[in-house]
Amino acid sequence: SLEKGFPPLADFAGIPWGWAFLKSIFPVALTIALVGLIESLMTLQLIDEMTETRGQGNRECYAQGGANILSGLFGGMGGCAMIGQSLINIKSGGRGRTSGIVAACALGLFILFAGPVIVMIPVATLVGVMFMVVIGTFEWSSLRTFGRVPFSEILVILSVTLVTVFLHNLALAVFAGIILSALVFAWESSKHVFVNLESDTGSERHYSVQGLIYFGSVSNFTEHFQCRSQAETIIIDMAHARVCDMSGIEALNALAERYRKGGKTLHVRHLSADCRRMLKRAGSMLHVEIMPDDPEYIVAKFRMGTD
Repeated sequence: SLEKGFPPLADFAGIPWGWAFLKSIFPVALTIALVGLIESLMTLQLIDEMTETRGQGNRECYAQGGANILSGLFGGMGGCAMIGQSLINIKSGGRGRTSGIVAACALGLFILFAGPVIVMIPVATLVGVMFMVVIGTFEWSSLRTFGRVPFSEILVILSVTLVTVFLHNLALAVFAGIILSALVFAWESSKHVFVNLESDTGSERHYSVQGLIYFGSVSNFTEHFQCRSQAETIIIDMAHARVCDMSGIEALNALAERYRKGGKTLHVRHLSADCRRMLKRAGSMLHVEIMPDDPEYIVAKFRMGTD
């Protein structure tokens, strides 16, 4: 049964501090922290969609972490933003910070002074409440997308769902979904590297490249340059291409070495400044020509206004 009253500060004297103890609790602590953050951010996203507002995810994570640390000092359990309670709050008309403060104070009063009453609530009632929460939060419209979206997207959704249901580990399910999504993205992006021959004067061949040059697309990229032509000068225009990782850098280095051994000169033009810096940090010997119209990518900033 629940005991009413404010909990005392936890006694840390009897804890066997050491590597073995930390090693035993770290996996559980990491899983709980990830699940809490994931559910909080998902709840925040759902509330933003319902209220047509934009929350602050970083502030939510900092506040949740600080509150959980303070709760642990008094022997309490960690918590996070809950979809069910948040939906009840929103549907009851709560829109500002006051609604969350009132809900927290009411919950605290229940725990401190109404423990004997809370334990009298049947568990079956709570199960019914959770069923209604699930029915209300499930994205039923996603069922209509089956057959209309790529099969890879359906595979990711089903994989995350199955891992969550059968392994009872939301953090592991999220990691599985991220890995699958990354693999799908790498596979699809590797098909979108295009190399076009713009001109060939006999002594000079000019290519243009479009797409991302990384570990998944280097094979498709390099197969267009076989050093078989008689042209002495090869120009590769990278205005619409990006070098993303070490595999892309090595592909360009290997290409330059191949042309050098063949007695040809390779010119790489219009490579963005961040790609040039990455090549320089990696110690690449590839010579990149700096042109006046080299592309420069910046992060766009938008200022929110009122209608």
